[in-house]
Amino acid sequence: MKQAGVKNKSAFIRKMATDGFIVKLDLKDVKELVRLLRICSNNLNQYAKVANALGHIHEADIRDLRTRLDELLAMTKEIMRKLAAII
Repeated sequence: MKQAGVKNKSAFIRKMATDGFIVKLDLKDVKELVRLLRICSNNLNQYAKVANALGHIHEADIRDLRTRLDELLAMTKEIMRKLAAII
């Protein structure tokens, strides 16, 4: 129970009875990905506000956002690869 990080004994027993095992995942990579997605989302909202105010957006801003999104996509693929290896 301690190794699985479960504090509720009955929940632990039910899980073991139904599945026979418990998988404890380290989700720090997923949490970091979500944090970075929030940052990109906020940046995109700011770019939209500028575009609405000025009628255009700077090309450098679009390139920067594209680079960040490509990095996030690569992170997502790596996380999915690791999760698939668990199964």
